[in-house]
Amino acid sequence: MRILITACNGQLGTDAVSYFSKTCDVIAYKDIDLDITDEKKVTAAVSVAKPDIIINCAAITNVDGCEDNRDLAFQVNSYGAGVVATVAAKFDSAIVHISTDYVFEGVGNTPYKETDHTNPQGVYGLSKLDGEKKVLEACNKSYILRTAWLYGPHGNNFVKTMLKIGAEKGEVGVVTDQVGNPTSTFELIRMINAVIKSGKYGIYHATCDGICSWNEFAREIFNTANLNVIVKNVTSEQFARRARRPSFSGLNKEKLIANTGYQPAKWRDALKEYFAYENGLIAF
Repeated sequence: MRILITACNGQLGTDAVSYFSKTCDVIAYKDIDLDITDEKKVTAAVSVAKPDIIINCAAITNVDGCEDNRDLAFQVNSYGAGVVATVAAKFDSAIVHISTDYVFEGVGNTPYKETDHTNPQGVYGLSKLDGEKKVLEACNKSYILRTAWLYGPHGNNFVKTMLKIGAEKGEVGVVTDQVGNPTSTFELIRMINAVIKSGKYGIYHATCDGICSWNEFAREIFNTANLNVIVKNVTSEQFARRARRPSFSGLNKEKLIANTGYQPAKWRDALKEYFAYENGLIAF
């Protein structure tokens, strides 16, 4: 199988290249080398590579930044996604597109299913939902994976931020009233592999198993890292951000499990795997 990966230098793309290169012929482009909003360049790249699958890892993921850069967010997350899907369809390639829990309003206490009503509350979620629609409209061979709270060895993420602040200050305040599914890049990539192997196109929810608050996640990070850091309880109101965050954005994975047979790892186990990798105890 030949796979083309966009934004191969990003948090997800870097690990995707490492994982799929073991069994597939991988053609990888850094975001500076392949602008997904440039249809001519995307067409040229795909025409040469002739991939069976395109994994689109390119996105603007700075949630607060999207509020101040709406045009850029929609240009990449929506228009760019549509470009990649359009070109994929032209060359009869399938596309894997990564989306987010932010397409939902983020209220209640029942994990969202793929068929539940979407209602993004910010520019990031709006641009990603519009991207989903453009991908589905442009390419019949589309896999859309909505994920959440992503972290991995590369790029910036919550785990790295907590470790940095914890080491520098010895304490950190983290919200208790935002709940979701922490997900490692390692597990998301395994889920991508599972849906590709299934051949069953459509929207999937793809996160680690289990739900917690950001505060609980932070405590588990320090516990797993054996760091003595004080974690203070704060509310979203006390920790105001530019963009509104979902209070509850748990995602239901029943469809993914039923269609692929893959059972996502529990979030605490995935976190342990991440630290084992970072400590050089395992490879990915």
